[in-house]
Amino acid sequence: HYGKTPPCVDLIIKRGIKRVVCAMEDPNPLVSGKGFSRLRQAGIEVDVGKLEREARRINETYLKYITTGLPFVTLKWAQTLDGKIATCRGDSRWISSEASRRYVHQLRSQTDAVLVGVETVIKDDPLLSVRLIKGRSPLKIVLDSRLRLPPQAKVLQGEKLIVATVQRANRQRLDWLRGCGVEVWELPSTPDGWVDIEAVAREAGRHQITSILIEGGAHVAASALKAKIVDRVIVFIAPRILGDGLSAVKGLRVDLISASLPLRDTQIERRGEDIVYSGYLV
Repeated sequence: HYGKTPPCVDLIIKRGIKRVVCAMEDPNPLVSGKGFSRLRQAGIEVDVGKLEREARRINETYLKYITTGLPFVTLKWAQTLDGKIATCRGDSRWISSEASRRYVHQLRSQTDAVLVGVETVIKDDPLLSVRLIKGRSPLKIVLDSRLRLPPQAKVLQGEKLIVATVQRANRQRLDWLRGCGVEVWELPSTPDGWVDIEAVAREAGRHQITSILIEGGAHVAASALKAKIVDRVIVFIAPRILGDGLSAVKGLRVDLISASLPLRDTQIERRGEDIVYSGYLV
């Protein structure tokens, strides 16, 4: 098909290439298998499936979006050795190392949107932009069921802000947000009155947002895991112990180890003094 460039199949045939090696077939229904068929019809040997596993990992965002219409979702948090993301008083700056924070900015630059709950905005007042490296800043999505976003919040600056709230939210606050240039998604709510994070993912897909980085907080992490919208988890583990404090995931009740959420294809690396543990939800 014709996208930004003409089909490469035509040029391959024209140049008389005898053999084509491809890692995987494109699942896009517009093109799936059609190019290979034309090559074979032209007498060209086509070898598909070399390093397919690696290719699927490289193209994981595209594959998720093109086959489901949903964004590829990464859930990230930084914690101490004893699993805390903040002290009893809510202090969390900074648990992770500067090297870890630079890596987070790299992750932001590689994603379409970064998502947090309004509690994170109220407590930490983050910019959610890319500053520690060169790169583009993502869209910002804030879950705000009761429209408590402060007028002075830094997320109102910079890249486009999307506020996901419930239907029948306060009209005066909605008008104020839209007057500030904020895009508002009025979405279904959960039985306890919070905006449905699964509906947020579907709406993001409809807006051609292909990837989301969830950065907090503990209730948002639990909601995302319960809704089964998370594809990958990245945890930064700092060499600190807090004791009492805020746990990384709050509200995800698991009574048996056999019912816990396992990860596959796990990896461990170092960022400064921190250990970065990542994996994919089974």
